[in-house]
Amino acid sequence: MARGPVLLVGTTKGAFVLEQREGEGGVGWAVRGPFCDGWPINHVVGDPVTGTIWAGGGGEWSGAGVWRSTDGGGTWELSQLTTGAMDAWAAGDPDFATAVGWSPKDVPFGEEFSQVWSLGLAGDRVYAGTKPAALLASDDGGVTWTEVESLRQHPSAEDWNPGAAGLVLHTILADPGDPSRVWLGISAAGVFATKDAGGQWERRNALALPDEPDAAAAAEHPGGPGGGEVGLCVHHIVRAPGPGDVLYQRNHVGVWRSGDGGLTWSDITAGLPSTFGFPMRVHPRDPDTIWTIPLNGDMEGRYPPDAAAAVWRSTDGGSTWEAQRAGLPQESCFFTVLRQAMAGDTGDPAGLYFGTNTGSVFATADEGESWQEIARHLPTVLSVEVLERT
Repeated sequence: MARGPVLLVGTTKGAFVLEQREGEGGVGWAVRGPFCDGWPINHVVGDPVTGTIWAGGGGEWSGAGVWRSTDGGGTWELSQLTTGAMDAWAAGDPDFATAVGWSPKDVPFGEEFSQVWSLGLAGDRVYAGTKPAALLASDDGGVTWTEVESLRQHPSAEDWNPGAAGLVLHTILADPGDPSRVWLGISAAGVFATKDAGGQWERRNALALPDEPDAAAAAEHPGGPGGGEVGLCVHHIVRAPGPGDVLYQRNHVGVWRSGDGGLTWSDITAGLPSTFGFPMRVHPRDPDTIWTIPLNGDMEGRYPPDAAAAVWRSTDGGSTWEAQRAGLPQESCFFTVLRQAMAGDTGDPAGLYFGTNTGSVFATADEGESWQEIARHLPTVLSVEVLERT
């Protein structure tokens, strides 16, 4: 019997669904998958009202697309968005086409992008972010897609710089109370916001304190502040609950907080063991409680400092930080937790979950006080999200 939240996990070899189930030994986690024909799946999200699940991914071989399931992952339908090398190969080799069951596809975006990197819900609209960075929208539940062309028409677009992973649109956040208000994270172009469902976009990367002592030193780093702006190599953004527009950002050189919807950002990295990392999570009810997972450095291996895993929590909006280690490996731990691989539920206390590039998923039911490994030996985990039905 399934119970509790459902975890939606994207990996390099398909999407997986993790569910709590009653058994003779008590409550454990069952793993279903892989789904989506084993495609690389960068992000999986679900609608808490309808239960529909979307999985975005693809690559140079398959082309890009969004998979959709309306029965909890039992069956899936693909909206193919671009073609890949397999299509070109199969088009010129009838025997290969027959062997893999290939037939010509009429795709809406040709060869414009290779992957879907992120998904987001805004009211009845589904958004998708791609690599190279573009924003797509679907108003029919993910069946058909069009580009929100205003984003790539932004005056800054010609200066967007691909990071090590390429130019990717990796974060899509909507205001739950007003789905026309959306924030995007693009690496490496920064944060963008719209108040009119993509009619116009504002670039929001200004430093709140441009004269702070560490600004000059950080400016030497390509991801660091400079010219009055926070580093444009943003890794992840989260939006806090409650009134106001409190945002938190994890970027290439630290953790940052904005109290005005991204118009200005303040550095809250002090107290963490390193400036580098990928994911962030904010408490479902407390805008001052946040979690992140620091890594030792960009060029130092991208694993936990001292090879001892810890999730770091702040309960005062980033003024102070504490390490939460109970149940996490404290010796010879060299995993990486990627930007979309940390999620949380709305329980009281709140549950948190993260996945690693070594194929493990860890969970806490007490806001990080203690952790347990609930899955292992999965493919590289690229994303973790929670589906809670309402």
